[in-house]
Order: sequence, then C-alpha cells, then structure tokens
Amino acid sequence: MRDFRIEIPETELDDLRERLARTRWPDPATVDGWEQGIPLDYTRELCEYWRTRYDWRRVEAEINSWPQFRTGLDGGGDDSVEVHVLHARSRHAGAMPLLLTHGWPGSLVEFLDVLPALTDPEDPADAFHVVLPTLPGFGFSGKPAVSGWGVERIAVAWAQLMDRLGYSRFAAQGGDWGSMITSALGTAAPEMLYGIHLTMALAPKPRDGAQPLSKQERDDIAFSKAFSRYGAGYSAEQSTRPQTIGYGLVDSPVAQCAWIVEKFWDWTDCAGHPENVISRDRLLDNVMQYWLNGTGASSARLYWESFARRRMDDVEVPTGIAQFPQEMVKLPRHWLERRFTDLRWFSRPDVGGHFAALEQPETFVDELRGYFRTLR
Repeated sequence: MRDFRIEIPETELDDLRERLARTRWPDPATVDGWEQGIPLDYTRELCEYWRTRYDWRRVEAEINSWPQFRTGLDGGGDDSVEVHVLHARSRHAGAMPLLLTHGWPGSLVEFLDVLPALTDPEDPADAFHVVLPTLPGFGFSGKPAVSGWGVERIAVAWAQLMDRLGYSRFAAQGGDWGSMITSALGTAAPEMLYGIHLTMALAPKPRDGAQPLSKQERDDIAFSKAFSRYGAGYSAEQSTRPQTIGYGLVDSPVAQCAWIVEKFWDWTDCAGHPENVISRDRLLDNVMQYWLNGTGASSARLYWESFARRRMDDVEVPTGIAQFPQEMVKLPRHWLERRFTDLRWFSRPDVGGHFAALEQPETFVDELRGYFRTLR
C-alpha cells in the first residue's frame, strides 16, 4: 500500500478551461425542459461557471484531508489494478469497519459529506472506520488493461482489500453498481461480513405464484418500467459500445459533464432541477473525477463487463435495504426476501433518490447507524 495524494498540475486545469472555451455547441432542443436531454441554456451556464469560477483546489484539499493510498488488487485474476482508497479511521475504540462502494456516474465525492458523521458520531457506539475505494477504471484508480473486471471480480478484490487492511470482519454498503458489488461480496465472502446495506437492491421476478402486489408495489414497478423505456439509453450504449462513447467523453469536457449531470436530474428527488438538492460545486466535483484522468471509456466498460452478465445468486448474510422514493428500481419486499434470505431491515424514506448520501446525507447516515446498530 502506497500513500497517495491528489496533486493535479495547473497545466491540466488550464487545458480544461481552454477546451471549455472552444466548445462547439449544438442547437437547442425543439421542446422545452429536459425531455430531449440536458437543456442547452443550463449546460452553457454550468460549463461557463466551470471554466471561470469553479475551484478544483477546494475539493482536492478536502479529499486530501483524509488518508489515502493506492494498492494493487487482482480480484483472483492474473492481472492487477491499482485501486485508489480513502481510509477514514474513527478515533473511537470499537468502531465498526464499513466498506462503501459507489457506482456510475458517482464517485467517492458522493460520500465526502457523510464521512465526519460516520467516523465521529455523537454516540461513539455508532462509529465506523470507513474504507472508500474507487472502482477500477474510475477516478484516481487504475484502468484495467484487459477484460474481466466485472462485478464479481471487483467483489473479490474488495475482500482482498479489507483483509490487507487487517479487517477480518466488516460491514458493507452500496448503491448502483455498488449495490451489485456489495451483494456479490455477500456471496463471495460471507464469513467476512457483519452484514450489508443496499440502496438499490435487485432480485429476479419470481416465476411461481408469488403473492399479489400492493398498489404501492405496482406503482413502483410501473416507475421502473418507465425508466427502462425513457431513461436507460445511456446503459444501452455503455453496455454495448463503451469505446465509441468514450471518444467524446474523454475529448470533450462538455460531453462528459452533460452525460453525467443529466443523470443527476433524472435520478434525484430534485423537483425538476439537480441543483435543488446538490450544489453546483458538488456536481462538478463529481464530474472532475471522470474528466481529470480521462475515464469516460474505462468507467463505461463496467456496463459492458457486467450489464448482461450480472448474477443474482442468493445472499445469506444479514441485509438491510432502503428504498428512496426516486430510486430507479424499487422491487417488492417479498421478491427481495427470496434472494436476500436474511433481510432484517427494510425502509422507505420519505424523500431522496439514487444518490442518497449526496441528496439526503442525514437520512443516509441515520439508515446506516440504525441498521448496523442491530449487528454490533
């Protein structure tokens, strides 16, 4: 394990500003709002702010205020990838180790605002040692040079990471791809887990005569079907042609920004505008995790590796699930209980969406404290 600090040369920031200044813009949409994608006027305003007022050094210093390292992990394969890890140890004795896993288009930025509450709570009995790795091909982690780095392999790599840190047992939480990796970890290394917590839990639809659905469950499934119909074009592209979309994302900061920020409009409980729940600076902090190391193609490749190959093995470790109202997939509890056979916590917070830790940090922290308190 090698200590690590983020130190972006000023020349890279100058290059970003120059590229933003030279943007060739498309025509505006032929309808108002976001129906055809992120609106031109908002995109220009956001990118002009990015060029002239956004301060990368602020978030660089914020991330660097936490201990970080990079370490090579192979996930049981022949090749290894250097993984960037933020390791926030609590000052409280007896803190529970907690592995947090982000997804796409998220990053470690999702969790920066909750780290103080998780590591240094009012009640020391709620304290966590937080381990926050960046997925291979994302952010400041290395990029896989060969295929094979899908959900199950990353889960094995995470078990290797926690063992390397000396944590023989730990808790784990994830959303988006992090939910799938955390679930796979519950199958691959159950003996290492106190339990898992998920904000986007997936399970197959029962083929036999499952119990009837409630109105709420029918509404949830209709919501998910509408998302698949109108909001899943990005996944079709990234799961089939990640290299093609990568050329634009790696070369154009506006393309990378628009590709990501549109999702923060669609997937958050934001009443029509992402900045209603996530600040402009935080949105750009997250975009920068993709822009600075040119990870548009390498991060998209996780869809190619896992979207059609993801497994739905049973998970027998203690499981907690939170279904936030604007989450893209909300499945009936009795479906989930068939896969997560020791489901001990099932909540439906009143507000929030796919990026729960960013949108509703206090609720997210309360979820983790409440559930894992039952397993300490």
